[in-house]
Amino acid sequence: MPEMIRFFRLWRVARQDLRLLWYALWHPGRPVWLWPAALVLSAYAIDPLNLAIPALGLIDDFILLPLALHWMLKLLPLDIRVAYARRSLARS
Repeated sequence: MPEMIRFFRLWRVARQDLRLLWYALWHPGRPVWLWPAALVLSAYAIDPLNLAIPALGLIDDFILLPLALHWMLKLLPLDIRVAYARRSLARS
């Protein structure tokens, strides 16, 4: 049961990160490196190694990808992250 709670917490963080990434990709002040980095991360998520070695695919999907995504978003300029936080607070 504790594993499921951890999984849902991880999914909640990853879901927020994916929303921030989507917002940042379309923000006019986004950094130049963001689109290529998002494409590389997407290609890594679809990597054929996931099909060849299922255990490594699970480690990739549930540990490495969310960590890489979170790290990439920490490199975003503060004004984009603040604008996203304001927007999400206004919607709730």
